[in-house]
Amino acid sequence: MTGPARLAAVCGGLALLLGVVAVGSLLVGSARIGPGVIVDLVTGRGPLEGAERVVILGIRLPRIAAAALAGGALAVAGAGFQALTRNPLAEPSILGVSAGAAFGVVLAQISGLGQGVVEALGLTAFAFAGAVVAGSAVYLIASTGGGLPVHTLLLAGVIVGIFFSAAITVVISLVDTNRLGGVIHWLLGNLAPIPAGALGVFGATVALGFWLVLGRARALNLLALGEEGAQELGVDAERLKRRIFAGAALLTGVVVAFVGPIGFVGLIVPHAMRMLVGSDHRVLIPAAALGGGVFLLSADTLARTVVAPAELSVGVITSFCGAPFFIYLLRSRVGRIMP
Repeated sequence: MTGPARLAAVCGGLALLLGVVAVGSLLVGSARIGPGVIVDLVTGRGPLEGAERVVILGIRLPRIAAAALAGGALAVAGAGFQALTRNPLAEPSILGVSAGAAFGVVLAQISGLGQGVVEALGLTAFAFAGAVVAGSAVYLIASTGGGLPVHTLLLAGVIVGIFFSAAITVVISLVDTNRLGGVIHWLLGNLAPIPAGALGVFGATVALGFWLVLGRARALNLLALGEEGAQELGVDAERLKRRIFAGAALLTGVVVAFVGPIGFVGLIVPHAMRMLVGSDHRVLIPAAALGGGVFLLSADTLARTVVAPAELSVGVITSFCGAPFFIYLLRSRVGRIMP
């Protein structure tokens, strides 16, 4: 199968799966929605009215869109960080980048920013700045003359993550308790419906991040050969690294700004897609975008149904999946380095 045909086949299959999961997510929940309503909605045979209109158009569809965007963004950010560091354990939450973005958002929220269009841009800017600071700190701490060793990278990520978590605690300790409810709810990971204008900002920013990473997919393939080899083939390695870092930090920051810190999506999905499609970033990155949407939407559907009528944070589900997966990868990786 040729490259374009393979890309079309993989993305077509994943898009179909994402559609199936989205329909399933529309059907389940505390309010009962029958399959016939969905058929009428898709075919345009009958207008939605009353409670069904509120539940589908006002609550579940915006939530599905937010979950698909956030999952795709985190998965592409993970693939970008892994390509940048050439380390399969690199992931926004493990590297402390999510914690840095969260600190930026907490500062913005206690300053009074909400989720209107202008406020959404402000939240994203604060989150992006926090993600860049945290990611840069990890890179500088972990860098050695020989690259980014696994244990150094992980320790640097843990240290930076702890630092920003402590900084968040200090900030919220100084805030009026009447303003803490929304901040704490958001810190747990919140896929509650986002207003239409803010959802548009979310989608546009995610698209920009996708373009920054996916637009240099071929150069990432060459970077995997080593910086010297890539430069001999015409790749400006330093410029490439800055662009991929900016794209991955932007994707992480916008997700944290809108739905809170959600861990392990950027670790699990790129690995799963790499096993499915291989390491060619021209296929891997689009597959990760769709696979991340499928994964986080499935996790969110499970989170709001497994203990219904109560609801779990979606971060709980991704952590239950990601922690054992991370341990498996870590032991495999250390086993190769220290036989």
